Amino acid sequence: MKQQKIEIAGRVISEDHPPYIIAEMSANHNGQLETAFKIIEEAKACGADALKLQTYRPDTITLNSTAEDFQIKGGLWDGRSLYELYEEAHMPWDWHAPLFKKAKEVGITIFSSPFDPTAVDLLEDLNAPAYKIASFEAVDLPLIKYVASTKKPMIISTGMADADEIHEAIAAARDGGCEQLVVLHCVSAYPALASDYNLHTLSDMRTRFGTLTGLSDHTLDNTTALVSVALGACVIEKHFTLDRSGGGPDDSFSLEPADLRALCTGARMAWESLGKVDYGRKSGEVGNVQFRRSLYFVKDLKAGETIGPDAIRSVRPGFGLAPKHYDAVIGKTVREDVKANTAVKQEVLS
Repeated sequence: MKQQKIEIAGRVISEDHPPYIIAEMSANHNGQLETAFKIIEEAKACGADALKLQTYRPDTITLNSTAEDFQIKGGLWDGRSLYELYEEAHMPWDWHAPLFKKAKEVGITIFSSPFDPTAVDLLEDLNAPAYKIASFEAVDLPLIKYVASTKKPMIISTGMADADEIHEAIAAARDGGCEQLVVLHCVSAYPALASDYNLHTLSDMRTRFGTLTGLSDHTLDNTTALVSVALGACVIEKHFTLDRSGGGPDDSFSLEPADLRALCTGARMAWESLGKVDYGRKSGEVGNVQFRRSLYFVKDLKAGETIGPDAIRSVRPGFGLAPKHYDAVIGKTVREDVKANTAVKQEVLS
């Protein structure tokens, strides 16, 4: 059965509600707690529904090794070791409590991606309202089950995962006790190409997996995210920074405040524009009906005269009979004198 909705911190998430916008701080704090505070404030000011962290330490996510396996080759972080990258990028654990407090003060939901059970325990102590499983951890089924045991809503990103692996992750979440689940279509490239997203996958995911679907978007602008709304995405996650040129490991592919504000406004407007199936006249059209075409007399006629093709025309405005009655009117007689430039009305026809 298709899951219809979930709820995070009182906010209902479903296709019947505006998209839930998550601003991902990631490593964009750049080692400064005050920067992290400012990111929270800006995310709220821009209209995001939630601010998301990443909770790990370098020794909980990788090994402190310079062996070949642990070296990054190519891409944004070429030449660095995994431990070195995560040492720079990680969010100090003693920051979490003040960041949760700050989010409460400014009125924005905050939660995180845990990368091992000790991170889940920390976040549980802070009463995190939901959890996000990162794409790289979607194959860590024991972690997913541990997160599911909290009974909190869960969001799983699926970058790099094939259909079988997504099924396994969902099964692990369900087996662990998760009842509220959203699966995010994702391309784990930084930045990602819009052409790699194949957004029609969203519709298939919704049918195939029976969950709500959303988008974790690593493209450089908002186009892909906005299009995803039309295909049923009810959650959109984008990396967020104060300054794309800030020099941090994730800054270069993150949205700046003006971009996030545009995403929040545009996604909700896109959702509103979808509406429902409706062929009726819309409120904004009522006043313009008068400017449609209709039949008008273009010459004077005396009572009893026959209406010929030279006597009427289809013109604007729309106060006369509709043009579809043209053939039926030709050949009729008029009951009374009529003047040129007056509307053809049923009551003047014999």
